[in-house]
Amino acid sequence: MGGGKGGIGKTLVSANLGIALAQAGMRVLLVDADLGGANLHTCLGVGQPSATLSDFVRSNKTRLEDIILPTGVPQLSLIAGAQDVLDAANIKYAQKQKLLRSLMTLPVDYLLLDLGAGTSFNTLDFFLVADHGVLVVLPEPTAVENAYRFVKAAFFRRLQQVEAQYGIEELVESALTTREGTLRTPHDFISQVRKEDPAAGARLEKELLSFRIRLVVNQARTDADMTVGTAVVSAWKKFFGLEMDDLGAIRYDDEAWRAIRKRRPVLLERPDSPAAQGLQRIAGRILALDGTAIPTPPSP
Repeated sequence: MGGGKGGIGKTLVSANLGIALAQAGMRVLLVDADLGGANLHTCLGVGQPSATLSDFVRSNKTRLEDIILPTGVPQLSLIAGAQDVLDAANIKYAQKQKLLRSLMTLPVDYLLLDLGAGTSFNTLDFFLVADHGVLVVLPEPTAVENAYRFVKAAFFRRLQQVEAQYGIEELVESALTTREGTLRTPHDFISQVRKEDPAAGARLEKELLSFRIRLVVNQARTDADMTVGTAVVSAWKKFFGLEMDDLGAIRYDDEAWRAIRKRRPVLLERPDSPAAQGLQRIAGRILALDGTAIPTPPSP
């Protein structure tokens, strides 16, 4: 669960989607990977965690299973983020790889990573390991602009991960370091690779089909806000040449912030509220993408 800026509700969305998926019968693990500002446990109403990611990352003796905490919701567990560690956001490459490898071995149906804001390499690498890279955005011009920047940064980070395989290191370096030039969008980049090596370009384009963002619009106040996701998806396809999925919008809802003040997920505190219903619909769409159909609330 990523986003271009802070304060857009990533943690609220992560917590409640985890609950919705668990209520649908899935085994779900929430991981607070906001390495510089972990607070997912608070959003879930879980007390001060006795063990966190810091214990696993910094110790060769601690197993990931040892830091998994119950949440009180059947089928839903939590790995809390680092607490009171000043350099928590700057874990080393080897530590990050150890964490990613270990997370992939856990026996769960859904692993939800709640990421920090911005486009640091650590944040992008966690985002890219997901089957569903969910991007949360507010229906505001600055938030939408930051979301586009996040997606572009994630795309080029993905290219860096495969550049050696396709022999495109110089092209990627040029795209990342040159302010002016032709390689301004993913579409431009793939076209350039096709010019130099059509076969490599075709293989790379096929490889990058897996780079498909799932968009969630949070705090939609008006009917026009509810359609922002459709507009963003259309613009991304038109100007960048890649696909994106609109998972839906969550209505702005006073019940949501009232629940936050109580340290209770809105899906448990007020499951009949507009925000909770929107979150249920989004969970249903994620399950549908994976071939699991469950009844979802009607659209507002």
